[in-house]
Amino acid sequence: MRAIVLIQVFFLHMTTDSRQQARRRQILDAARLCFRQQGFHGTGMAQIALTSRLSVGQIYRSFPSKDAIIEALVLDLTAQKITVIGREDQALTRIARELAWRTLPELMDEEDTDRALFFEIAAEATRNPVVARLLEAMDHRLFTEACRWTRHHYPQLSEEEVSARVELMAVLTEGTLFRHQTAPKYDAARLNALYLQLLQQLFPES
Repeated sequence: MRAIVLIQVFFLHMTTDSRQQARRRQILDAARLCFRQQGFHGTGMAQIALTSRLSVGQIYRSFPSKDAIIEALVLDLTAQKITVIGREDQALTRIARELAWRTLPELMDEEDTDRALFFEIAAEATRNPVVARLLEAMDHRLFTEACRWTRHHYPQLSEEEVSARVELMAVLTEGTLFRHQTAPKYDAARLNALYLQLLQQLFPES
């Protein structure tokens, strides 16, 4: 009898936890949409509640503040970017093609929701020290992971060389995400050849 009760309690806990996770996801999806459309300052908890079809009280039971929601979204973005860094197919030809034709994984979201959110976070970081710290932590984690990946695949590079190459790749990637806002003013095939030449120089085969 005691075993049956323990099993019931276990599954009840699992069900409750699943509901809580689903509710958090519902809130974060709504917040992502609100922040993208109205910005951080233009979005209040009431708007997030309306968009998520939950009450303001339910929002606060999951997240104590708007900054806590922003933090959770930053962690989401960080996890997504780490997944991209860890892709098995990291061929230089593919990376050059994605940069030249602006088909980076971050640009493949049809509604540009996460990319717009990233720019909103970067803008908010200039005036909100809490968000600035979140963005710095995100950058540090991504940089560390990219360095780890580079050291593993290019052990012949020194620590200084790894750091410099990772920083350059970050500039190329983030610059491409920003330039995606404007109409192309270049020959993609020619740019692809230049990117490939640069990447082959940066990451020579051992």
